[in-house]
Amino acid sequence: MSITADGLAASLSRSAVTGAASRSTLTVTTQLVSPELWDRTIAQFDEVCQEQLYTFAKNRWPAVEHEPMLFWHGGEVVGGSLMMIQPLPLKTGALAVAKWGPMQARADHPQKLEIYGAMIDALAEDYADKRRLMLSVLPRASLSPFNAEYDHLMQRGFARGSELGFPNRYIVNLRLGDAEQRKSFLQKWRYHLNKSEKAGLTFEWAPASRLGEFEALYETMLDRKKFPDHSAYETVPALMAMGNETLRPELFFVRHDGVVIAGAIIFKAGDRAVYLYGATAETALPLRAGYFLHWNIIRWLRDNTPAKWYDLGGTDGFHGLHQFKKGMVGEAGVIQPVPPVANYASHWWPRFAGNAAFFARDSVQKLKREIDRLRADRAKPDQKREDAEAAE
Repeated sequence: MSITADGLAASLSRSAVTGAASRSTLTVTTQLVSPELWDRTIAQFDEVCQEQLYTFAKNRWPAVEHEPMLFWHGGEVVGGSLMMIQPLPLKTGALAVAKWGPMQARADHPQKLEIYGAMIDALAEDYADKRRLMLSVLPRASLSPFNAEYDHLMQRGFARGSELGFPNRYIVNLRLGDAEQRKSFLQKWRYHLNKSEKAGLTFEWAPASRLGEFEALYETMLDRKKFPDHSAYETVPALMAMGNETLRPELFFVRHDGVVIAGAIIFKAGDRAVYLYGATAETALPLRAGYFLHWNIIRWLRDNTPAKWYDLGGTDGFHGLHQFKKGMVGEAGVIQPVPPVANYASHWWPRFAGNAAFFARDSVQKLKREIDRLRADRAKPDQKREDAEAAE
């Protein structure tokens, strides 16, 4: 789907900031837009994700400045990136961060790689060359072993930065019929699904007004499993209150004997739906409610959205999650890592200050993880590194 100039111009609330790509054979112009127009526009993007929503970012990172930037080529919007300007301590500079951006409006565009290169060039010219900031880009996981976007960043002169301890994303193929989908699941996962279907469970879609039921289930689960919660769960109320139906996540429940025992919140926009949060009661485990829940979510997404893939997220180092998600991905899905952060600076000082800031942040996060491991009231990550590497 193209987003034309005529369709967008009538709603613009800020004047355009333009620039030309410097190293790509394709030329784009850039345009800063209002937060409201940003969310409304990217709802039509194939590569839209919750981290790039202003509604999400303003609640997750309220202390940073957000700059929603669209990219134009040939009279249509071809992509965009919500840029976050993070000041460094002691006013030593700032970082310009694109988390899972820039996004493409059309994932199947015949000039996809050229457009990506032009968008990166435009960001580098604006933030690194002109404003003397360190530009930090985190592409999303690829669907193939070769991540063309990350490769382009390395070829463009970006430097490898921070990376996740367990970077794999587990991604289910949504475009299969029921029989083919079930055949794709690994044998043990299929066995547990069969058992769950004989346990008297029921699946239901729920309106956003029932979020309170999920919250109660979620809090109880965290207390029971002792998982350290470093997620962005505080953003859920704002996301569920969004008026845009495309961007508003969906809520699902599983019942047993009339009682809700499992639930999930799913981001469904774009070509890649994402599992955001899940919760189960203690009674859900012997009934294998998680298998029943995800099987029915897969079918619902296939039948009610244009999404081609269902991203289950990562494991945070827990072997049980690795086994569960790997079995669901099965033979038709993919398991691929989120690449490391890619950093670029045109001048020595933003490079020095930015690298120092990332080193300090990574050190603090490592210390927090070690503290979590030492606490008796926290579950201990137990996924072996070879499991993560074998899954790639």
